[in-house]
Amino acid sequence: MSEAATRLIVGPFNRVEGDLEVRLEMEDGVVTAAFVNATLFRGFERILEGRDPSDALVIAPRICGICSVSQSHAAALALAGVMGIAPARNGQIAANITLATENLADHLTHFHLFFMPDFARGPYRDRPWFDRAEARFAALRGASVRPMMQTRALLLHVMGLIAGHWPHTLAIQPGGFSRGVDARDKIKLLAILSGVRAALEERLFGTALERVAALADPEELSAWRMHGPEGDFRLFLEIAADLHLETLGRAYDRFLCYGAYPGGGADGAPLYPSGLFAHGLEHPLDLEAIAEDHTYARMENRGLMHPPFMGSTSPDGADEQGYSWCKAPRLSNEPCETGALARQVMDGQPLVRALVARAGGNVFSRVIARLLEVARVLIQMETWTKALEPGAPWCVPAGTIGTGRAVGLTEAARGALGHWLRVENGRIAGYQIIAPTTWNFSPRDARGLPGPLERALIGAPVQSGETTPVSVQHIVRSFDPCMACTVH
Repeated sequence: MSEAATRLIVGPFNRVEGDLEVRLEMEDGVVTAAFVNATLFRGFERILEGRDPSDALVIAPRICGICSVSQSHAAALALAGVMGIAPARNGQIAANITLATENLADHLTHFHLFFMPDFARGPYRDRPWFDRAEARFAALRGASVRPMMQTRALLLHVMGLIAGHWPHTLAIQPGGFSRGVDARDKIKLLAILSGVRAALEERLFGTALERVAALADPEELSAWRMHGPEGDFRLFLEIAADLHLETLGRAYDRFLCYGAYPGGGADGAPLYPSGLFAHGLEHPLDLEAIAEDHTYARMENRGLMHPPFMGSTSPDGADEQGYSWCKAPRLSNEPCETGALARQVMDGQPLVRALVARAGGNVFSRVIARLLEVARVLIQMETWTKALEPGAPWCVPAGTIGTGRAVGLTEAARGALGHWLRVENGRIAGYQIIAPTTWNFSPRDARGLPGPLERALIGAPVQSGETTPVSVQHIVRSFDPCMACTVH
């Protein structure tokens, strides 16, 4: 290192789910290398080994309290695959509504409680928008915080009505859904969604959700910033333009999506398709090309790639080479970014495609994709709810499981989530989970290639005297990490 080179440990981070630490190497006020450390190992994959396969429906969701439905959904899909059954149509729709409820609740929490409060802090006191940002987003007291948390609470009433409770509902089953709704419940669900829509249209966007969902060109965002309806969205656009957030936090521009909300789109297709979007081109998803690297994880069995069906989770407490409990998943030996940005890019949403073509995946495009998804998915939830058929079947009876294997793929708020299940003689012989933040916050691999966040942090500016650089916080939070799921 030169005389101007320094090192800095940032963490533990506040306002992220779980425990996170980042080691930065800097030179002349710019990050030159980053090493992301998931500091807590939990071992849920090992807990599941040897158990009855159906135990996964109870144990896997307890990996995390805010992502429990996505874990439940992935487990149910894996079990359905081993059983060779397809869910009842009502059950599939109900599962999609339940998962969408959790994902939207997470998006609202992220924007209002995790991401935006950073702009109401001292380092930005001299910016022309600071007083408005502080008034709206200051932690615990911002004018937008309490109303949006009330909106989130209203949204979560969907869980109580359709899924019984949240978190850790057992309503999602391999064959569909364990409970149904009647005509009165449908009316209640639509009333809840109508209330959520009204709140978002009044404060977050200042206009109809359909207008937000129809955004197709970056110039429309510029016009919105200058003359659009008042709301949290417009203020974010002003802040992002002033701070040039589009130049911050670019990773590899390889976006992975497993396909979101099965049967929720046209003609029985997922609402958002699966695949890889890399450097402007779409590619089909090749599950056989996924493997995990342990080189810099604190895990045994280094020196080879681990396909999930044959993967292992054996901690190496004496290891001095690894710097994270997180493994390094790779697709065709390459790191991938996942999340709302990947979903919207794979779906061909024109605004997001244009933003990625212009400046790749970055702090600005990740937040824009997440907010667009709020509008698009809530509209779809209304359509799904109307499609429920009281009196029709909700669940196909589960079959027995002797020996077999299957993968359950879903999309959590933070991105691609997969459960790889292997059953032998009626017992779980192997269970491997690759969570979204495992992809995004992975350590280096055998080639020394950084994970997506590690790559995104390179080039981040660090001001003199900063011990927790604001640029680093913006980049980290733009991925909306869930560290509890990362090392499950």
